[in-house]
Amino acid sequence: MIAHRKNAFLLTLLATAWAGGAIAQSPAVDPFLAAARLAQRPVSNGVGQGGVQLTSGYAPVEYAPVEYAPVDYGQPTPYLGPEVGAPNANWGYANPTGGWGWELMPDGLIYRSYQAGPRESRLGLHTIQNSYPGTKSEIAWDATLGGRKGVVRFGNCDPTNPVGWQLDLEGATIVRLNLDENRDVDSSDFRFGVPLTYTAGDGVAYKLGYYHLSSHLGDELIARTGVNNRVNYVRDAIIAGVSYQIVPSVRIYGETAYAFFTAGGAEPWEFQFGAEYSQPGPTGFAGTPFIATNAHLREELEFGGDWTLQTGWLWRGNTGSTLRLGLHYMNGKSTQYQFFDRNEEQFGLGLWCDF
Repeated sequence: MIAHRKNAFLLTLLATAWAGGAIAQSPAVDPFLAAARLAQRPVSNGVGQGGVQLTSGYAPVEYAPVEYAPVDYGQPTPYLGPEVGAPNANWGYANPTGGWGWELMPDGLIYRSYQAGPRESRLGLHTIQNSYPGTKSEIAWDATLGGRKGVVRFGNCDPTNPVGWQLDLEGATIVRLNLDENRDVDSSDFRFGVPLTYTAGDGVAYKLGYYHLSSHLGDELIARTGVNNRVNYVRDAIIAGVSYQIVPSVRIYGETAYAFFTAGGAEPWEFQFGAEYSQPGPTGFAGTPFIATNAHLREELEFGGDWTLQTGWLWRGNTGSTLRLGLHYMNGKSTQYQFFDRNEEQFGLGLWCDF
C-alpha cells in the first residue's frame, strides 16, 4: 500500500513538472496583438502541390484617399519696403503690379539707352573697316566696356514696363584697338553719368541728368608713331532728353546737352536724335529683327557730327536686357574724341549688350 502511494505521488510530481515546463516555454500573448491577428486573417494566394492552400500573409489595410481643396494665394505682391501705402492720386496712379512704392536696385530701365548711339554706356564690340577720306583705311575694334543700372525707383516693380521715377548710374570706357598694329590702343574715352528718368506709362519717357566725358590718347600709338598730339577733350554737361513710343515696336527720341565745363576743343552745345524698331517684350531664343539709326550734332563741328545705322537680330530677356548682333555703319566725324574733327566712314559687324 505504501509503495503504491509513493508511485502515485511520483507520477503526480512528474506530471506537474512537465506541465509547468510547457507553460514556461510559451510566451504570454498580448491581447491587443491577439485581436489584431484575428482581424488580419491569412489570404489565399493559390493552391500548391498536393492541393495545399498557399497563403502569403495578411490582407492589406486599405486607406481612403484624402482630398484637399486647392488654395488660391492670388497674385504675388512685391516687397516695397516698410510704410508703403496706397498710391497718391496727386503723385502717381495704381498699376497691375500693386501700386507705387520705393525699390532699391530695380530691374529694368525707364529711359532705355539708344541702340545706335555710339557713346552710350553698354557692353559692346564692333569690328570695323575705318576709312579716312583721301588718306588711308584700317581695321579696328571699337569696344565699349560699361553699363547702366537703376539705383532707386519710386514707381511700380515691373522690369519690362517700368513706371515712375528712377535714378540710374552709367559709366563706360570706349576704346579703339588697331588690329593692323598688333591691337594697339589708339585712344580711349571715359564716360560717367547720373540720369534721373520718369514715365507715366503713356509711352513718353523723360531724362534729366549729368555726365562727364574725357578723352585720352593711347600710349601705344604714341610709342609707335612718336607723335604726341593729345587733345585734352573734356565735357561736364547737363543733359535732357525725351523719347516717345509711337507704337509698341517703334520709338523715336531726341536730347540736348549743355556743357558747363569744356576743354580741348569741346564747346557747350550738342544734340542727338534717332529712331528704333524692334518687337517689344521678351523674345525667347528665337529673337526678333531690329533696326536703329542715330544722329549726333556738336557745336565744335559747326553742328555737324556723325550718323550711325545698325540692323540685325535682337534678343530681349524678362528684365528688359537686350543682346544684339548685327551690321554697323557710321559716316561723319570720328566717334573717338581724340580725333573729333577727323572724317571717318565705318563698315562692320557688332555685338551689343544693354543691361
